[in-house]
Amino acid sequence: MLERTRARRQALQMLYQREITGDPIARILAERSYALEDGEPTEYCQQIVQGVEANQEMIDAEIEKTSEHWTLSRMPLVDRNILRIAVYEIIFEDDVPNSVAINEAVELGKVFGGEDSSKFINGVLGRIAEKHEAVETKATEDAGE
Repeated sequence: MLERTRARRQALQMLYQREITGDPIARILAERSYALEDGEPTEYCQQIVQGVEANQEMIDAEIEKTSEHWTLSRMPLVDRNILRIAVYEIIFEDDVPNSVAINEAVELGKVFGGEDSSKFINGVLGRIAEKHEAVETKATEDAGE
């Protein structure tokens, strides 16, 4: 399994655990209470979970704005955490192409989500990526003026 793919799986498990237990990521990492199914958390996994936690309000707002007729509370727990990981990567990780973030999230949805998770995840992330790319293009054009 590729290193970043493994990191995303680990991050999904930690974010799921955080949501179920209410424990902050710092405690989960410090107490080593995470699943070791995919080994010790990688540096990139830690970067993802800490980034999602630090920026969750903005990430969640972006997901809710974009997912038509779905509030975060109505989304399956796994799906919303997969979306959080991918939105974090789309917005904050410049070295991760949007297509990679989306494809990885869709694959996580196929493995860990429900029957329609991958389609739902793909649709939401596609719209977020388009919007984010349009904002980046405009900022680049404005900076060039």
